[in-house]
Amino acid sequence: MAHGTILLLNGPNLNMLGTREPEIYGSRTLADIERDIVALGKSGTPQLDVVPVQSNHEGVLVDTIQTVGREADGIIFNPGAFTHYSIAIRDAVASINTPVVEVHISNVHKREEFRHHSVIAPVAAGQIVGLGEDGYRLALEWFRSQLAKNA
Repeated sequence: MAHGTILLLNGPNLNMLGTREPEIYGSRTLADIERDIVALGKSGTPQLDVVPVQSNHEGVLVDTIQTVGREADGIIFNPGAFTHYSIAIRDAVASINTPVVEVHISNVHKREEFRHHSVIAPVAAGQIVGLGEDGYRLALEWFRSQLAKNA
């Protein structure tokens, strides 16, 4: 049976989900979302091992992309505020061959203007915004379909 590994990477302040602006981000915690995506990865074909990592530190995210991400079949990445200005993270994504789907829980285009621009999007395979935590699930299913096509 085919099998794959997906890095589920979350940036700064996403560890505060459930308590941080629940009117924007919802009431579920990052641990809730990670648990659901890990379980979803194990169900279905091909089976996907989901490796969750969250950090508030830019260098940790860069290191994770360069190590775990380089070996994964895909990366689901919510870069948080780093989306808008981290050239270091953008360059890390560009330096590997692993496809990245950028995910944002809120519709960043309906929020403050500084949130409208992503430095990550031009080097990502795709971007999902504004669909809440379903964006993570949709990204996972896209990776599953890509792996199935290439099996």
